[in-house]
Amino acid sequence: QVQLVESGGGLVQPGGSLRLDCAASGTIFSIDAMGWYRQAPGKQRELVATITCGGNTNCADSVKGRFTISRDNTKNTMSLQMDSLKLEHTAVYYCNLERRYSKQNYWGQGTQVTVSS
Repeated sequence: QVQLVESGGGLVQPGGSLRLDCAASGTIFSIDAMGWYRQAPGKQRELVATITCGGNTNCADSVKGRFTISRDNTKNTMSLQMDSLKLEHTAVYYCNLERRYSKQNYWGQGTQVTVSS
């Protein structure tokens, strides 16, 4: 089993920054991919960014140049640095882990990010 715990959400003004962290525990393999997803009110959950064990990243076009994803395989942690935040970035952000071979997915409970003036 895998447990994912997000932290770092909150309220920020447009143009501000936030850093989200995800701590993974349980049976973790460094080859598993990890990522961040978000779900805004009334919308489906969508990809924000993913990162493989080797550090290869994939970001949604809407966050390229603003968000940076990173992970520390030695600590089983992952982070999302969000800069130049906009109102439309308001959502619940979820940490995700996907098994390399079985493709089984695990999710955190989510952390609220609110961008408002």
